[in-house]
Amino acid sequence: MIDPMSGNDAAIPEIEPSEQLPFMTLDTTDFENMSRGEQIRHFEVEGYVVLPRILDVEMIARLKEELADAEMGHKSYSTYQTVGEQQPQWHSRACCELIAHPPMIDFLSDLLGDDIVFTRGFFQRTMPGSPPISMHTDGQPYGSDLFGFEGSCPRLVRVLYYLDDLTPERAPFRVIPRSHLSYHADANPYTRFKYHPKEVTITVPAGSAVLIPVMLFHGTHPNVDPTPRELIQFGYRAAWAGPVQPMEEWPETLVANAPEVAKPFLQSVNTSDYDWVQPHKPRDMKTESSAVDPDRWDKS
Repeated sequence: MIDPMSGNDAAIPEIEPSEQLPFMTLDTTDFENMSRGEQIRHFEVEGYVVLPRILDVEMIARLKEELADAEMGHKSYSTYQTVGEQQPQWHSRACCELIAHPPMIDFLSDLLGDDIVFTRGFFQRTMPGSPPISMHTDGQPYGSDLFGFEGSCPRLVRVLYYLDDLTPERAPFRVIPRSHLSYHADANPYTRFKYHPKEVTITVPAGSAVLIPVMLFHGTHPNVDPTPRELIQFGYRAAWAGPVQPMEEWPETLVANAPEVAKPFLQSVNTSDYDWVQPHKPRDMKTESSAVDPDRWDKS
């Protein structure tokens, strides 16, 4: 395996023929010039949005430095797909601060409301020679051995921060647009696809974030670039949207030692306003909300 810190650009391990994908359709959406309403519409309808260059060069360098010595394991399907053994916010102070990154929280507050729960951190270093990640969802309404009960949260957003340029060669992200909206049995969230003829591939500059709802089918292409691709992935949800079964709580000592800016989001992962008994006519019912207006995408 190529040492990610050595700069070695030795021959890239070959991708098994059975793992190769037959095409790549690059997304050409102009995310740079979207209004907030257009960003939210693209997320809600198409199933993804890009916030370009949301991290500056200094922040990227600090994150890379603090995660360089993270203990890594690998996925069952490839030793070239490596993942942090510990959630990155507990390994890196910069990564924990990133939970509360103001430009991201501004967007998430418009999308989800002000009471937001952080649900998971994940650090991935995709090495040269890594095969593609199959098309899958992270939304699993009854839980699974892959995502536990986090995937059962009814409104859950994945935020993917790319610390390296995401090029067509360096394991770019791929999605099936609008797949999160389908009610068909083929959209069973436990289903996997090798590829789909209408999928699109997203490439972004380093420091950009890609956001998806967890019910969207998504995956990656292989890494055929001579350098690794590093990614920090976070999960966020509105406070009301708790899991169907209890999740393991954050260790109290880690939360106590977290940066103050991150603590509001490190509330209990089981936070919810669920109540089995539901009145037909609750008191203080709302009479308006711009968040659910049919024309909400045109207002900002």
